[in-house]
Amino acid sequence: MTDMPDLDALRSEVRAFLHAEAPTNWRDASRTQDDFVATQRGWFAKLVKAGYAIPHWPAQFPGGGRGLAEQKVIYEELAKADCPRLLLSFVSTYHAFATLHECASAEQQAEYLPRILEGETWCQGFSEPGAGSDLAAIKTRATREMRDGREVYVVSGQKVWSTMAQFAQKCLLLVRTSSDGPKQAGITYLLMDMDAPGVSVRPIHQIQGDEEFAEIFLDNVEIPVTRRVGEEGKGWAVAQATLASERGLTLMELSYRMRGALGRVAALIRAHGHEEDRGVLRDFGALVTQVDAVCAIADQFLDNRIKGIERMGDASIVKNSYSRALRAYAKLGLRLGGMTEQYVAPITFGDLNTGNWMADFMNSYAWTIAGGSEEVQRNIIAERMLDMPREPKSWVA
Repeated sequence: MTDMPDLDALRSEVRAFLHAEAPTNWRDASRTQDDFVATQRGWFAKLVKAGYAIPHWPAQFPGGGRGLAEQKVIYEELAKADCPRLLLSFVSTYHAFATLHECASAEQQAEYLPRILEGETWCQGFSEPGAGSDLAAIKTRATREMRDGREVYVVSGQKVWSTMAQFAQKCLLLVRTSSDGPKQAGITYLLMDMDAPGVSVRPIHQIQGDEEFAEIFLDNVEIPVTRRVGEEGKGWAVAQATLASERGLTLMELSYRMRGALGRVAALIRAHGHEEDRGVLRDFGALVTQVDAVCAIADQFLDNRIKGIERMGDASIVKNSYSRALRAYAKLGLRLGGMTEQYVAPITFGDLNTGNWMADFMNSYAWTIAGGSEEVQRNIIAERMLDMPREPKSWVA
């Protein structure tokens, strides 16, 4: 029988580390993108050294080999301490890790995994202007050729909505190597150097002032065949390993962070003299209840996963509950702040609950789309959990 981990001891250990090392002024130190990147890299390096950055990795890596219950404790404490979220390294430690660990060769794992812990940043080159929800419709083309005595894929095309690609050194890239048969059958999975000749990146300026996403343009980029993951034409199966990376912990962490940020709304109530305004207090009470409910739903989701009783669609319930609560949080803050909060103000890169209410309000709407739109999540809940009739594939608006 496997010994149960001492979660209370782990929680005390993490709290002691955070009491000594957690950055206290990271929002002020993340007002420009360069400062944001420096803050992220520094905090990630500290967590790697302490053994809290990659608890979901295997035990041979520092801090790895922890069960889901232990991971939950670590992320709870990071959220409660209001530490920076590891946004810059998220694709590296989850998507790149899952792909390499499950599908890559031993040589590829030995080459890339240690470099992630040294701070090498990955991005994801999946979506295209005409292939978002229908990812199998990608058109970025790769042909296999011999150049200068090397067997390479020569890639041309465009990717979009690639998170923080402007800061990345490596890219998880889906390309089309064949148009024969089903769309999924002609997709190949490659690992690309972002500084390779022919690669150019253009950040996408978002409505709230951030540049979290970027476009990637590929013009006859040469990628060695040795950088392919899996077999040629079998990249769709590899991509499923990437997309199935852990999301439950992220939603739990975000929910706890929003609960901690409720103090900013309370501060607005006091600052604008609404302490006796029953309408405002009613709305604030409703928001607190909604956020508490999201935290409870996220907790239950992870507990069910730990017990092995997770149902198909549970993650969709958490996702929709969180995105709706985030929108309600930002909307109330913007309303209470009045005209003052609608002026241009510095944003904090890499945070959803910044206290810049106009930026937070606009960003909250993105979360009804990111990670699977609210409508798609509702379909999953209806079809997979409630056994309602599936949406006809031939349906046209």
